[in-house]
Amino acid sequence: MRTYSKTDGKPVRRKSEKQPSQKADKEANGFLSPKSAFAGMGARYWRELSRSPSPLGLIPIHREWRTFVHKHEIPRKALHVSIGFFVLWLYVSGTQASSVHPKLLSALVPIFIVDFVRLHYAPFNRVYIRFLGALMRESEAHDRYNGVISYLFGCWAVMYFCPKDIAVMSIVLLSWCDTAASTFGRLYGRYTPRVRKGKSLAGSIAAFVFGVGAAALFWGLIAPTVPDSWNQNENRFAFDGHLALPPQVRQQFGLNKRQATVDGALALFIVSIWSGLVASVSEAIDIFGLDDNLTIPILCGVGLTGFLKCLD
Repeated sequence: MRTYSKTDGKPVRRKSEKQPSQKADKEANGFLSPKSAFAGMGARYWRELSRSPSPLGLIPIHREWRTFVHKHEIPRKALHVSIGFFVLWLYVSGTQASSVHPKLLSALVPIFIVDFVRLHYAPFNRVYIRFLGALMRESEAHDRYNGVISYLFGCWAVMYFCPKDIAVMSIVLLSWCDTAASTFGRLYGRYTPRVRKGKSLAGSIAAFVFGVGAAALFWGLIAPTVPDSWNQNENRFAFDGHLALPPQVRQQFGLNKRQATVDGALALFIVSIWSGLVASVSEAIDIFGLDDNLTIPILCGVGLTGFLKCLD
């Protein structure tokens, strides 16, 4: 609303009508003002931008995409999946399980100490979350230990106690099947029955499919490419391409061991199906509320080891 001076008739603003300050303009548009560096883009463009959750907050990200990234935990899942590829790379490069599990244990101790400190010292936790929060679940930010601790312990356990191929597969199943279950569960879980709280049939099916594919990929394509000498003694394989019925079952049906043994593609198909089932069940069940980063590899290791021992 305008008022006019009694002397010259020129419009003057009332004191209550405040013009936007340069500071407010910068806050609305980020670090740069559209009038200077991005003139002509329009105010709507700048309203659609929001500050990046990156540590320095310098990269503007469209608000819609930032919400999508946050909702689907994309940085965390990308790291999760990459570990499976990293383990396969270690395998084909000749790295032995016997040399990996001491390093995992060495990493576990300082990471646990850092996490203990951050959960008991709020200023340090704020800095920690600022830099690494994108790789964590929100529930881990203030009142739960970082899932990487459970991840490392689960990987150490299977590397230490299980045969080499089962250790590799257990970590790959954790890496890929858990991520697949979470992703497809969020996308399609509302259309399928619920397995338990927070777990849907859609997620379990995804874990099964990816588990079958991972087992076929490893035992069918990747494992045969390395020398047999790499898989001996303490780094032995549990699955040698053959599956035989247990002696008690053979006696019941009057079969000798050769008649009760399958190999080749059929044996690979059977062990792949079992791997998918183990992955799906391990991802779906809850054991005393423990982190699934811990329970999935251990359950997969136990399930695969027991199955292959019975059919050895």
